[in-house]
Amino acid sequence: MRQKIVAGNWKMNGSKESIVSLVSGLLKMKDSNSEVVIAPSFPYLSQVCDLVDASSLVLAAQNISHEVKGAYTGEVSASMLGDFGVKYVLLGHSERRSIYGETDAIVASKVKTALEFRLTPMLCIGETLEERQSNQTLAVCERQLQAVIALVGIESFEKMVVAYEPVWAIGTGLSASAEQAQEVHESIRAFLAKSSESVSQKVQILYGGSVKASTSSALFQMPDVDGALVGGASLDAEEFIAIIKAAG
Repeated sequence: MRQKIVAGNWKMNGSKESIVSLVSGLLKMKDSNSEVVIAPSFPYLSQVCDLVDASSLVLAAQNISHEVKGAYTGEVSASMLGDFGVKYVLLGHSERRSIYGETDAIVASKVKTALEFRLTPMLCIGETLEERQSNQTLAVCERQLQAVIALVGIESFEKMVVAYEPVWAIGTGLSASAEQAQEVHESIRAFLAKSSESVSQKVQILYGGSVKASTSSALFQMPDVDGALVGGASLDAEEFIAIIKAAG
């Protein structure tokens, strides 16, 4: 039985004051059977680390450098995150790929670095609207997965989480239906099974893309949907808690 994960990606949002309010709201949440993860911007990791201390909330970072240390102005290393109790790191998010030009090879190298420092990569994959319309969804997802498999091996996926996030559904208000998400998640698992059946059954596959409380119940009922990577809705404590409750 794969435990569900509900992760909130705050992206480039927040202030000291608003984060206190948001985390305070989340701390009022009753215990959940799901693992609840929050990913603040780098400047607030220390603040959030202190606020969630002794709670069940789990910290994630939004990115890392593939370099270990050195003269890389503006970058954050995997080793630094250990000082703040970070467990997960988002890698390959569509915004990193599309806006900042991160290639499959760069994403794979970041996954390798994260694993070396005992961070759990939350590997984001997914297609653009144009790619979906041209029936390239599975080819794109498989290409992005294969780049990681080629570098770190299929067994490393036991120490990772995959997040399927169709680019066309991120921040657009559009969302894949529960059935559409299940179809892709099932295909992702089948692709991983070509390398290892046992690993494919263990890896948690999350859905990300305009996830809302109103649609999450149907999503979480799908057999291959193991949780959600939530964007804007995670900035509202009440809405985010409603999504967590829907996950069970």
